[in-house]
Amino acid sequence: MNERKYRKRPVIIDATQWFKNGDHPKDHDPIGIENPTDMDIKKYSEYLELEGEIVRYYRHPDISGETICSKCKKPMNKHGWIDTLEDGHSVCPGDWIITGVKGERYPCKPDIFEQTYEEVK
Repeated sequence: MNERKYRKRPVIIDATQWFKNGDHPKDHDPIGIENPTDMDIKKYSEYLELEGEIVRYYRHPDISGETICSKCKKPMNKHGWIDTLEDGHSVCPGDWIITGVKGERYPCKPDIFEQTYEEVK
Protein backbone atom coordinates (compact mmCIF):
# COMPACT_ATOMS: atom_id res chain seq x y z
CA MET A 1 0.00 0.00 0.00
CA ASN A 2 1.12 3.52 -0.71
CA GLU A 3 1.39 5.97 2.16
CA ARG A 4 -1.02 8.88 1.81
CA LYS A 5 -1.25 12.25 3.51
CA TYR A 6 -4.30 13.29 5.50
CA ARG A 7 -5.41 16.54 7.11
CA LYS A 8 -7.43 16.68 10.32
CA ARG A 9 -11.00 17.77 9.71
CA PRO A 10 -11.83 21.06 11.34
CA VAL A 11 -13.62 20.00 14.50
CA ILE A 12 -14.44 22.32 17.37
CA ILE A 13 -13.54 20.85 20.76
CA ASP A 14 -13.95 22.00 24.36
CA ALA A 15 -10.75 22.25 26.38
CA THR A 16 -9.74 23.37 29.86
CA GLN A 17 -6.19 23.84 31.04
CA TRP A 18 -5.60 21.91 34.27
CA PHE A 19 -3.13 22.86 37.00
CA LYS A 20 -4.58 21.30 40.17
CA ASN A 21 -7.48 19.28 41.48
CA GLY A 22 -10.75 21.15 41.08
CA ASP A 23 -9.63 23.16 38.03
CA HIS A 24 -11.94 21.49 35.52
CA PRO A 25 -15.37 23.21 35.57
CA LYS A 26 -17.09 19.86 36.25
CA ASP A 27 -14.78 19.04 39.16
CA HIS A 28 -14.32 20.08 42.75
CA ASP A 29 -11.64 19.33 45.36
CA PRO A 30 -13.42 17.51 48.19
CA ILE A 31 -10.54 17.41 50.66
CA GLY A 32 -9.25 20.94 50.04
CA ILE A 33 -5.58 19.94 49.87
CA GLU A 34 -3.83 21.21 46.76
CA ASN A 35 -1.06 18.56 46.67
CA PRO A 36 -2.23 15.60 48.78
CA THR A 37 0.46 13.23 50.03
CA ASP A 38 -0.02 9.46 50.10
CA MET A 39 -0.94 9.83 53.81
CA ASP A 40 -3.58 12.48 52.96
CA ILE A 41 -5.11 10.18 50.34
CA LYS A 42 -5.35 7.37 52.92
CA LYS A 43 -6.64 9.70 55.66
CA TYR A 44 -9.38 11.19 53.49
CA SER A 45 -10.19 8.08 51.44
CA GLU A 46 -13.88 8.23 52.41
CA TYR A 47 -14.13 11.62 50.67
CA LEU A 48 -12.48 10.49 47.45
CA GLU A 49 -15.80 9.22 46.12
CA LEU A 50 -16.61 12.95 45.92
CA GLU A 51 -13.50 13.78 43.92
CA GLY A 52 -13.56 15.20 40.41
CA GLU A 53 -15.79 13.62 37.82
CA ILE A 54 -13.30 14.44 35.06
CA VAL A 55 -9.84 14.61 36.69
CA ARG A 56 -9.39 12.46 39.79
CA TYR A 57 -6.58 12.50 42.32
CA TYR A 58 -3.50 10.72 41.06
CA ARG A 59 -2.95 7.44 42.86
CA HIS A 60 -1.27 4.28 41.76
CA PRO A 61 -0.65 1.21 43.92
CA ASP A 62 2.94 0.86 42.69
CA ILE A 63 3.97 4.53 42.41
CA SER A 64 4.26 6.83 45.41
CA GLY A 65 2.89 10.37 45.18
CA GLU A 66 6.40 11.57 46.03
CA THR A 67 7.80 10.03 42.82
CA ILE A 68 9.03 12.64 40.30
CA CYS A 69 7.26 12.63 36.93
CA SER A 70 9.58 11.92 34.00
CA LYS A 71 7.61 14.32 31.76
CA CYS A 72 7.26 17.48 33.87
CA LYS A 73 9.68 16.83 36.79
CA LYS A 74 6.99 17.52 39.43
CA PRO A 75 5.95 15.07 42.17
CA MET A 76 3.10 12.76 41.19
CA ASN A 77 0.95 14.10 44.05
CA LYS A 78 0.61 17.32 41.99
CA HIS A 79 -0.88 15.29 39.14
CA GLY A 80 -4.34 14.10 38.32
CA TRP A 81 -5.72 10.99 36.68
CA ILE A 82 -8.23 10.93 33.86
CA ASP A 83 -10.09 7.87 32.65
CA THR A 84 -9.86 7.54 28.89
CA LEU A 85 -11.10 5.11 26.27
CA GLU A 86 -7.66 3.41 26.51
CA ASP A 87 -7.82 2.94 30.35
CA GLY A 88 -6.43 6.24 31.62
CA HIS A 89 -3.58 8.73 31.78
CA SER A 90 -1.88 10.83 34.39
CA VAL A 91 -2.44 14.57 33.96
CA CYS A 92 0.53 16.88 34.49
CA PRO A 93 -0.06 20.41 35.78
CA GLY A 94 -0.54 22.60 32.69
CA ASP A 95 -2.00 19.84 30.48
CA TRP A 96 -5.17 20.62 28.56
CA ILE A 97 -8.20 18.38 29.12
CA ILE A 98 -9.91 17.96 25.76
CA THR A 99 -13.48 16.78 25.24
CA GLY A 100 -13.59 14.91 21.95
CA VAL A 101 -16.33 14.60 19.37
CA LYS A 102 -17.98 11.66 21.17
CA GLY A 103 -17.71 13.19 24.65
CA GLU A 104 -14.52 11.32 25.51
CA ARG A 105 -11.91 13.23 27.53
CA TYR A 106 -8.14 13.02 27.37
CA PRO A 107 -5.10 15.09 28.37
CA CYS A 108 -2.93 16.96 25.85
CA LYS A 109 0.50 18.50 26.49
CA PRO A 110 0.55 22.32 26.14
CA ASP A 111 3.06 22.39 23.25
CA ILE A 112 1.04 19.89 21.21
CA PHE A 113 -2.20 21.70 22.04
CA GLU A 114 -0.71 25.02 20.84
CA GLN A 115 0.44 23.46 17.54
CA THR A 116 -2.88 21.69 16.93
CA TYR A 117 -5.63 24.04 18.09
CA GLU A 118 -6.58 27.70 17.85
CA GLU A 119 -9.28 29.40 19.90
CA VAL A 120 -12.67 29.86 18.26
CA LYS A 121 -14.03 33.37 18.86
